[in-house]
Amino acid sequence: MKASKLIIGNLCIFIATLFFGVNFPAVKLLIPQWMSGSDVAATRMLGATVLMWIVSLFMKQEKIQRGDWSRLALGGIVGLFPFLYLFCLALRYGSPIDISIIMTLPPIFVVLINIIFQHDRPLLLEWIGIIVSFVGAFIVIVLQHSADKASDAMLGDLLAVASALCYAVYLIIIVKPSGRYKPATLMRWLFLFAAIPCLFIIPSFTHAAIWHTTDWEPWALAAFIVVCPTFLSYFLTAPAIKMIGSELVSIYQYLLPVIAAIASVAVGIEKLKIIQVIAMAVIIVGMVLTTLGKRKRKPQTETPAEEAHQAHQKQ
Repeated sequence: MKASKLIIGNLCIFIATLFFGVNFPAVKLLIPQWMSGSDVAATRMLGATVLMWIVSLFMKQEKIQRGDWSRLALGGIVGLFPFLYLFCLALRYGSPIDISIIMTLPPIFVVLINIIFQHDRPLLLEWIGIIVSFVGAFIVIVLQHSADKASDAMLGDLLAVASALCYAVYLIIIVKPSGRYKPATLMRWLFLFAAIPCLFIIPSFTHAAIWHTTDWEPWALAAFIVVCPTFLSYFLTAPAIKMIGSELVSIYQYLLPVIAAIASVAVGIEKLKIIQVIAMAVIIVGMVLTTLGKRKRKPQTETPAEEAHQAHQKQ
């Protein structure tokens, strides 16, 4: 691997991960003062859809095979839309740091779904990793909120778990199409289908407080959320995978909660708790164990679903 490719690839995925991490407090700053969770979700999907289609006009068009249309439709409507929608609702009620920790769970859910529906036979190391990861999630959802009866943080965390599960389902649905088409082709159709349910949200969007202010900050936040973590990060992640490989790119997902925590504390909407650090460490250890077990069982190169996960990191 050339040194220039190594540097550029790592720089691309670092910037993308930085955007993904900062996205958590950015969304939290908008909800509920300026926009509802539904408003932010619709803004992200509709805005990214427009940007995806504009960029795709300057790229070579690929013909979608007839059998893949149903998967793309399901991936957008059943996977991508509820993932982003529930994610925004989760941040309405929960802590950005907690949500960022929970949103590292989709790879674990993918393994579990494959075990249940595709009858995979995981190694003991994978089972240990899965259990450890869910212990970390349990710490986030239950233990640190046990003394805070007036908080809706637990509701936010549960919505985040549902969002992570939807993302895992989305990854499994698009396994075959992700291996056939270029990223730009795949994303423009997935976002287009995901934008369809957003049309039902638009009528309520006109009542958002952001329309009745001359303050530039909420508009800057909304623009950042659409352009950087929803659109630009994807196009930075795709070349990073090509330059340095999906295995090295996957390591950066462990930085998401760290970046989200630093950004949340920096803007003054969170104070990092020791229990959050412990939960973060526990989930990361669980993910590492699961990944090591999976590689021992399947030493071949990553599947399209795993590469899709790296190209569509959460948030």
